[in-house]
Amino acid sequence: MEQILILNSTYEPLHVISWKRALCMLFLRKVEVLAEYDREIRSVSFSLPLPSVLRLFRYVKVKRHHHQVKFTRSNIYSRDRHCCQYCGRKCSPSQLNYDHVIPVARGGHKSWENIVTCCLRCNRKKGNRTPEEAGVRLLRRPKAPYGFPHRINFLLWGSETPDSWKSYIFWSR
Repeated sequence: MEQILILNSTYEPLHVISWKRALCMLFLRKVEVLAEYDREIRSVSFSLPLPSVLRLFRYVKVKRHHHQVKFTRSNIYSRDRHCCQYCGRKCSPSQLNYDHVIPVARGGHKSWENIVTCCLRCNRKKGNRTPEEAGVRLLRRPKAPYGFPHRINFLLWGSETPDSWKSYIFWSR
């Protein structure tokens, strides 16, 4: 089922939640519905439109770590838009690998700034060398994602942004 966008009382995007969590918040009267999907949720005794965007009634202070994106393989692929950072080819996750720009054997670290997405062919070509030694060039310098637009992008990396969200988030995929 669809995911639901949660906004703070100030209309700042906070998170993406499941439809079940959204219904709990709705029945507890913690949120108001700002937009709905074309689908309905039905039970034996009632039916209601599936919410798409919800706004909290009370302001939630956003903690500093809330904007950090977890360092995982799928988030690395998502940051790089599933494209090899050496040849630029877009691939499925099964055809991708991640590569240390500066190999670990040469002092490279496991961090957002040293790991990029690459296809299997480019990974074999580069091997345990630096890009200069392998004769390849990075298309974009890797950096750590930060902030809400990146969090939403990672939470939705396999799907498209719903049209009903476009009035509430100010970025494009």
